[in-house]
Amino acid sequence: MKALVTGANGLIGANLVRELLDAGYGVRAFVRPTSDVRSLESLPIEFVHGDVLNVESLGAATQGCDIVFHTAAVFSYWGISPSSLEQLAVDGTTNIIEAAHQAEIRRVVFTSSSVVFGSSNRPLVRNETHHLDDQDSAPYVLAKALQERAAFDHAEKLGVELVAVCPTMTVGPYGYRLGPSNGLIVSYLMDGLRTTYPGGCNIVSAEDVAKGHRLAAENGLPGERYLLGSENLKWQTIHGMISELCGLPGPHWEANHTLSFLAAMGHELASRVTGVPPLVTRTQAGMVGRYYWYDHTKAAELGYQPAPARQALAKAIAWLSASPHISRQLRTTLRLSREVFQARRAKERRAEVKGVTT
Repeated sequence: MKALVTGANGLIGANLVRELLDAGYGVRAFVRPTSDVRSLESLPIEFVHGDVLNVESLGAATQGCDIVFHTAAVFSYWGISPSSLEQLAVDGTTNIIEAAHQAEIRRVVFTSSSVVFGSSNRPLVRNETHHLDDQDSAPYVLAKALQERAAFDHAEKLGVELVAVCPTMTVGPYGYRLGPSNGLIVSYLMDGLRTTYPGGCNIVSAEDVAKGHRLAAENGLPGERYLLGSENLKWQTIHGMISELCGLPGPHWEANHTLSFLAAMGHELASRVTGVPPLVTRTQAGMVGRYYWYDHTKAAELGYQPAPARQALAKAIAWLSASPHISRQLRTTLRLSREVFQARRAKERRAEVKGVTT
């Protein structure tokens, strides 16, 4: 079975490539010519260069493949206009479906997001039957909702089997571009005040999300959406886990909406001077106090069994603490827990067995 993975060098894509290889798939990685492919070093895969907005490059990439996993996306609250977000999400996905149809590929699995099911101002758990409301108006969120609608419409028109997987906040190794997911860990560690905030989130391991993609490809029903998450936790609990895993005190205090907004404004102003993307934006500050809690029961029926959030965070910290995202100065302050070192050793052992880099 030959699989094409778009966005193969991203956090989810790189973990998916490894999951597919472990399951015996042949993998063709579709990346831009200028992409950072350190996350795919030493893997026995085929590279194809192109762009999801370039129909011709997609046509060449899909030839000879049996299934397509479309993970290419921009998960960002900064540095990209709403129109560009929408174009990449909508046009990129419909282009993939069109190319799959032309290549007579039966099934496409694409990476949507849990945010398409909305959020709550109370600790309520949402599932695939829920929808966005007026509070969920961030450009990224709206782009993902438009992506889903266009994708399912186009797939139905062409007769392509389309399955959507909707990960929650995904943390883990191989994210050389620091997005909001692993960024939540880094920003907390860089905050000397160890600030937390009201509301909550569902944290899941990138490795489990990758398995969920494969299960959806093999067992999912066409036209269905599957939430891929793990535990629903309050931010105070999440930040407390990060502190424990890194041997640091905290969190020390909880910021409200106003303070979160002011802090985000400061980060954005600094970013305009340094050119470094801010770890926190005003858009994210607007989400403070809301609960992004979700139920993955539907995916569990496919065999999806995610690890607890603490284990997901330990795996992510094991990789991040040795990555370029953590400065040497910050690294010297960390007192990593046994769980983190166990996660690191386990990953190194797996890499040694397979003969690839970690």
